[in-house]
Amino acid sequence: MKRRASFHNLGCKVNAYETEAMEQLLESGGYEIVPFGEEAEVCIINTCSVTNIADRKSRQMLHRARAKNPGAVIVAAGCYVQAAAEVLKEDAAVDILIGNNRKKDLLKILEDYFQNREKEDSFVLDISRTKEYENLHIGKISDHTRAFVKVQDGCNQFCSYCIIPYTRGRVRSRRKEDVLDEGRRLAARGYKELVLTGIHLSSYGTDRREEGKQEEGSEIKKREMEMQETKAEQDFLSAGRGSLLELVRLLHGIEGIERIRLGSLEPRIVTRDFACALADLPKVCPHFHLSLQSGAPETLKRMNRHYTPKQYVESCGYLREAFDHPAITTDVIVGFPGETEEEFAKTREFVRQVQFYEMHVFKYSRRKNTRAASMPDQVDEAVKADRSETLLKLEAEMSKAYRESFIGKKVQVLLEEEAIIGGNSYVVGFTREYVKMAVPIADVRGIIEEENADAQVIEEKEGKNGFQGRLVFGRVKRALTAELMEFTLIP
Repeated sequence: MKRRASFHNLGCKVNAYETEAMEQLLESGGYEIVPFGEEAEVCIINTCSVTNIADRKSRQMLHRARAKNPGAVIVAAGCYVQAAAEVLKEDAAVDILIGNNRKKDLLKILEDYFQNREKEDSFVLDISRTKEYENLHIGKISDHTRAFVKVQDGCNQFCSYCIIPYTRGRVRSRRKEDVLDEGRRLAARGYKELVLTGIHLSSYGTDRREEGKQEEGSEIKKREMEMQETKAEQDFLSAGRGSLLELVRLLHGIEGIERIRLGSLEPRIVTRDFACALADLPKVCPHFHLSLQSGAPETLKRMNRHYTPKQYVESCGYLREAFDHPAITTDVIVGFPGETEEEFAKTREFVRQVQFYEMHVFKYSRRKNTRAASMPDQVDEAVKADRSETLLKLEAEMSKAYRESFIGKKVQVLLEEEAIIGGNSYVVGFTREYVKMAVPIADVRGIIEEENADAQVIEEKEGKNGFQGRLVFGRVKRALTAELMEFTLIP
């Protein structure tokens, strides 16, 4: 009889990818995957530790898993394990601890545990020392049209508020051959869009560049290398061999993949050459997430962010020069230690100046063992809440204005699923800019021959950066040109 396993994921898109990979790992080992909350012999919680709230949610889900399945093996995996292994070792709700870079060993760890429950039950590496990219992969994903592909792990930035470099380790890049193989497998299964993701995606390949530099080190004087380092790194990130841009170009050649969407980017990677190079690749979606965190230069400096507001605006300008009305989204932290009313006002006006499509607003979370935790002038929680509300109102205005700017324009939509909205039936999908749309199902019913056929998109180029969308659902009976003015926008 098959053992049953359930999973619950917390946190980022990288975590979601790794959870999918672990599910498929257990499926290949003979397990039956059941929904979380149903009876199972094994419950795996892929935890998060990006904020104090994430820590608390991780603990809550572990205890909920134990309450629902008292006799199950409860496995805590991921970032919270990496950050709080000693605490979790004393938690009676948890049987096995698996840190980052050990998730690939889940099947063997469980097999050994079932054979001998007295054996080791903690598998947590010193993540700061590992240089190995964890070889997890997927062959399918729960979304039927869009697939996330993890290409990088770790971060070397050490922002003063962030615990992630301590839970994820240093930058480690996936071999491009492995990424391409996974992309081809996903395309063969009918996926139309790849979303590249990583802990610090812009650093893809920098670790392999460092390895090459060490090999050449005997021929170059250390002083000369240090003088050239800043420009060399910038050149590499933007276009170097083995860089993110080279990987995108290689993925662009995969037949069957219609869209490539990039995860969160470091603003410094976006030079004019980088933006123009992406614009020359028709499959690249004009949707870019550039983390901001603050629009005040003083705050950015305390955060140890390696750019200025001026440089950030320039990067946005390069994208808007290269693409026609791209979607630019961001993250902002309010209430960072020492953030005065004047600094917050700078951030508010900066955000208004840039005009983002979407903006995620976070109240600063004091994280133990980070530099910001011991900084003076910690901001009161009520002040954080007020500043957050101010920016969220601004975000709603900007997002509405961006979405409404498409009214009357021809757009390309990748249809994904049916939905009932206001009692009416729609097919929901996203534009290349990631604007969510609901198409009245009656408008596409005439081209559906198979009720549950996967959505597909065929592009017809209409100019340098413009596309007319032609929706194809199942096998074509007739072509339908989609106009946003005919659809219902979903906020």
